[in-house]
Order: sequence, then C-alpha cells, then structure tokens
Amino acid sequence: MTDRYANGVTTSLVEPENGRTASANANASREPSLGEDKMVLKRKLTLINGVAIIVGTIIGSGIFIAPTGVFRYTESVGSSLLIWSACGILSTIGALCYAELGTSITRSGGDYAYLLVSFGPLVGFLRLWIALLIIRPTTQTIVALTFAHYAVKPFFEDCDPPPNAVKLLAAVCLTLLTAINCLSVKVSMKVQDVFTIGKLLALIMIILAGLFYIVTGRLENFSNPWEGTYSARNIGYAFYSGLFAFGGWNYLNFVTEELQDPYKNLPRAIWIAMPLVTGIYVLVNLAYFTVVSKPDMLSSLAVAVTFGNSVFGPLAFMVPIFVALSTFGGVNGVLFTSARLFATGAQEGHLPKFFQLFHVKQETPIPSLIFTCLMSLLMLLTDNVYQLINYFSSVLWLSVVASIAGMLWLRHKRPDMPRPIKVHLALPIIFMVSCVTLVLLPNYEEPRDLLIGIAITLAGIPFYYVFIARKKKHKCYGRLSNSLVELCRAIFNTTVVESNEALK
Repeated sequence: MTDRYANGVTTSLVEPENGRTASANANASREPSLGEDKMVLKRKLTLINGVAIIVGTIIGSGIFIAPTGVFRYTESVGSSLLIWSACGILSTIGALCYAELGTSITRSGGDYAYLLVSFGPLVGFLRLWIALLIIRPTTQTIVALTFAHYAVKPFFEDCDPPPNAVKLLAAVCLTLLTAINCLSVKVSMKVQDVFTIGKLLALIMIILAGLFYIVTGRLENFSNPWEGTYSARNIGYAFYSGLFAFGGWNYLNFVTEELQDPYKNLPRAIWIAMPLVTGIYVLVNLAYFTVVSKPDMLSSLAVAVTFGNSVFGPLAFMVPIFVALSTFGGVNGVLFTSARLFATGAQEGHLPKFFQLFHVKQETPIPSLIFTCLMSLLMLLTDNVYQLINYFSSVLWLSVVASIAGMLWLRHKRPDMPRPIKVHLALPIIFMVSCVTLVLLPNYEEPRDLLIGIAITLAGIPFYYVFIARKKKHKCYGRLSNSLVELCRAIFNTTVVESNEALK
C-alpha cells in the first residue's frame, strides 16, 4: 500500500489493478461517467486570512461560556488559570504537529485526509462519518444558538429570551452565512476578517477593565488561589471545557488547497494565531476572576454578561452584542471549513458526487454548504445537542490522536517523503499521551459517553462496506447520484472540482 497526495506526489491508496488504481476502479464502478469539464481551485487565502480563520474559529462562544465550566470543576482560581494555560500549550503543540501533516499531505480535509492516507479508506471514512452526521452540524448549531441568545438578550433584560425566538434567529444566522459562503470566497473571508477584529476588540475591552481593577488593588478574589476540589474526573472535565474553547486550532488544515504558499503560511499562521489566542484567553480569565466573585462565577451561565453588568454599568448591554458578533464569526469559520471537508470526501468517493460540485465562477461548494446548513437546521429541532457533543468529545480527541499516530506511522513507512516542516519527535508523543490521558480521566468513572460515542462511530463500518466499498452498486444508486449532480449543475451553475494535489 502506498500513500496518496503526499506533498503533491499523486500515488494510489492501494496498488494498481490491471493498469488502474483501485480508487479509479471504484470510481468507475460507483457511477457512470458524466463527461463533465473539471476545474481546479485557486489559492485565494492569504496569511492574514489563515490567521483570521484560526483566531475567528477558536474565539467563538467558548471564551464566554467555558470559564464557568473550568472553574466549576476545580473551584480554584489558580488551577483554572493553570488549566487555561495548559490548554493553550496543548493546542499549540497539536497545531504544530498538524502543520507537519498539512504540509506533507496538502489535501484539504484535515483529520479525514490524514487518516485516509495513513490508515486507509475505512478509517478515513469513519472520521468523515461522525463529522458529517454529528460533530460539524452540532458544533455549528450550538455556536449559532449562542449567537442568537446573546443577540436578543438586550431586548429581554429582566427575563430569558423566548426559546422559539432564539431558535429562529439561529436559523437566520445559519442561512445568511450559508448564502454568503455560496456567493463568494472573498466575501466570506471579509466577514471572517471583520468579525475577528470585532471580537478581539471586545476581548481587549474586558482585559483592560480587568487590568484596571488589578492596578487599583481589587485582589480580594485571589485570596487562597489554590483552594478547591481536585479529582481525576473533575480535572478531566475542566480540561474538556477549556479545550472546547480552543476548538478550531486545526481548521486551517481543512482548506490548505486554497491557502497561498501553504508550506510557509500554514506554520506562520499557527505561530501568530495560537500564542495570540492563548494570551488573550488567560488575560480574559484573569479579568473575570478579578471582577466576578466565586459564587457568581459558579452560578453564571455566561460569565461575560455578569462581568459586563459589574464593570460597564449603562453600557453593559454592549457585552451581549460583542458576544453575538464573536459567535457570528465562529459560525462562518465552521461553515467554510465543513463544506471543504465534505468536498474532499466526495473526491475520494466516500460521499455522493454532488458534494464535489463548486460554482463555475465563484469556486464555492454550494451543494456542500446547503447540506451542512440543512443538517444544522435539523439540530435546532432537538434539545439534546449538548449531550450529543458530550458523547462525541472523547471520540473526537481520539481521532486527533489517531491523526498524530498516522504522522508517526508515515515517518516510519515513508521516511523519504518530503516534509517541509518536521517537528521534534517529543512533541507528537507528548500530545498523544496528554490526549489519551484526558480521554481516560473522566471516562474512568463515567464511561457511558465514551462507549456510546465509540458505538455510533463503529456503526459506520457496515454502512461503509454496504454502500461505499462495494464495487457493484445497484443501478438506482448511479441514476440517483447522476440526477442529483445534473440538478445541482442546472440550478447552481456548478461543475466537478478536482483536488489540486490529485492533478500534480
């Protein structure tokens, strides 16, 4: 078995059969040829765009909600700040490891592409399976709901906003950003850049207010900073909350095919974005602890609102607005990368071919964006999206560990493969041990979430062998797939896009 798309070298995932790759045979048996013209995506994303994607996606709803979660499980100011710093360091190490993966396997798709190259199509498909059905749409829905809640909060100061109003505004947010992403890559990136700047300004306001309180000697909340409750389970869940706020550090790897000079700009974007986000998060939490008392921190669902009410007085209504702006940009970043992930899956034959369609002129994956939006809108109908995230959080981190293990496997299997970036061996080992430890700590006492997540992931295995790996598919499948492709081409003026790397 050889690797594919390794630093621009196109080889097959499995050995050729009768002069053709197994991948080509599978594609040929999967669907009749449509004879359509194909196009290749242009690299439009600059270094600034890359930094904005990382910062804009990481700084979403997490920093305004997760501080309470971290403190609730430790009840210690010192431990909370230490955990926030450790989460930033761990995320930075992971991002640097992904930089090696992203510059040696320059396919869009992130974890999916890396697992596909390292361990074969089944493992790659299972990662795509949980991303398609649960992880991506659920994440988008939660961030959209957070946006909607804070956007309407100024109009309901004395009570909670009506749930239906929040859901309706979340649906508007998802559909509006989907439309923007369908219209233009440049416009969607301008939205990302603008809202990234807006959220950074909001966080700077919080930091400056906290520093003012510190300079004026209001340090009563820092007495006995290490007093708290400690257990393996609580520490694990505290890290989950902190790492949830850092979620998105690997999202730039999902769009490397559209990044200009990825060998240089990918690691540069990481080195700029990750220390920036870590420093901001630690300082914001320092500001929170300076102003908000321990009882208020434990009882506050959104600590930023409590902070604003204590500090900004008549201008406190601005805090929910800033949170809404922050989460609005976060939804845009997740939408942008999700559609590219699904397009990569379609290029490998793991998803229907209409996911591979991009607009002829704008080069936007309209069918993938619409599907992602519809799945997120479906999540608005359930009240259990947070529980679903709990089920898959452990599995998600295990898939990240698998990607790093794949990097080490490729070092052993393909030592001569070009690697523009090669991190020290200690970094992936430290990262993998840390992630496995974090998965095991809370699940040792409460293994139900982990077991359910693994069971749902493994449910993709029979689906893969019945609908994906099977060479001779029913004629109805081919007709349905071609009909969807022709319908999308007619309505959206789209065409099939091939990977930049596949054509090299």
